[in-house]
Amino acid sequence: MDREFPSDVAFTPAVKAAQAERGSRETYARMESGRGWRTEVDGDLAAFVASLDSFFFATASGDGQPYVQHRGGPPGFLKVLDNCRLAFADYRGNRQYISVGNLSENDRVQLFLIDHPTKQRIKIWGRATVIEDDPALLSALSDARYKARPERAIVVVVEAWDINCPQHITPRYTEDQIAALIGPLQARIAELESQLQNVAESAVDAGD
Repeated sequence: MDREFPSDVAFTPAVKAAQAERGSRETYARMESGRGWRTEVDGDLAAFVASLDSFFFATASGDGQPYVQHRGGPPGFLKVLDNCRLAFADYRGNRQYISVGNLSENDRVQLFLIDHPTKQRIKIWGRATVIEDDPALLSALSDARYKARPERAIVVVVEAWDINCPQHITPRYTEDQIAALIGPLQARIAELESQLQNVAESAVDAGD
């Protein structure tokens, strides 16, 4: 379907009518006529994608029943193939295959990416294809250190993406991120404790 603006993937006529009724249409019309939403994977998006170890993947059935799935893996498991495509390996899970089934009849998807430490989130709209028979692609998307078994690849052609505001995002950190933050502090504490021990021993020796 032809769109006048990339954001039309989300701002349907019904959405624009709701914006007009509630007073925000003029603001978004200015956005549309300016830089607007982006349609290609640039360096900023690629770097953001490479840092994440999870995202939310939304699909819908042919009759519109929505489904949102959490996807997780090693940092960078969602990969950039080129300036218009993202992809990830689909690992064996609970074998419900809801996303795979939905994509067989409706290729529209949304990816919701969120980085809690930096309070940043990005929304990506696109079209996805399930690829079952490309061992080279699946190998490129898989991480040998990750124990789960990859079964297929899912490739997303990006139609539009936008950066969301950071409001209401609570900073959260993984164990590895916390370890990186407190590691230098623990080393400094150990250094100071050693210095105190040396001072105490020197005082005892002086007293003797």
